[in-house]
Amino acid sequence: MKKLNITIPDLGYQIDESFKAIRTNLQFCGDDIKAVTITSCTENEGKSTVTLRLAQSLAESGKNTVLVDADMRKSVALRNIDTGGEPIYGLSHYLSGQNRFEDVMYATNVPKLYMIPTGQFPPNPSELLDSRRFTQMIDTLRGAFDYILIDTPPLASVIDAAIVAGKCDGSILVIESGAIGYHLAQDILGQLDRAESPVLGVIINKADMKKSGKYYGKYYGKYYGEHRHAQSEQKQHTPPA
Repeated sequence: MKKLNITIPDLGYQIDESFKAIRTNLQFCGDDIKAVTITSCTENEGKSTVTLRLAQSLAESGKNTVLVDADMRKSVALRNIDTGGEPIYGLSHYLSGQNRFEDVMYATNVPKLYMIPTGQFPPNPSELLDSRRFTQMIDTLRGAFDYILIDTPPLASVIDAAIVAGKCDGSILVIESGAIGYHLAQDILGQLDRAESPVLGVIINKADMKKSGKYYGKYYGKYYGEHRHAQSEQKQHTPPA
């Protein structure tokens, strides 16, 4: 099997812990949740980076994971791939019948993480994603992997994500903190609902972690401080046996 080198930026301990929490929540959705669509409302909300980091976290936990780049209009994941100068064949090549399945499946430098890149941008991505060939591909992947994460275009722009979501077990919506209005978010959730795709959760991205860290640090510091103080008082008033 051919191999891709994926560049995954190190964003620090706090971000890693956040993705471990997301991973755990996904696993608690049940073992029947395997194929997951990941989308956003608009561009530049960090959807593709979130998908890549979640795929990495799942693979690091021992789960055989495949990331399918189904954004055949404006792939961001391609920026993180190094093929050493070799041509990349991907999803569009397979769905259009130009290449075999084994030609578009790649191992990566992350153990247990595999990838199907987007391939060449086609003129008819919606039609390719709505094809029987794509449905059959998802079914094939179900038998080989623990998790299939599918990166799709933003739903406010095109219908691709809703098409993919209708073929998967659930969806995750990535929303940039402070950038998306309530009504737009509700409209996107409505589109996923009409696609009969359960929304497994919403990931708030690009939040100010420093402010969050200070808030939780103060809250838990105060709580645990009071808890220790209460324990100390309890010990002082407990009569000897």
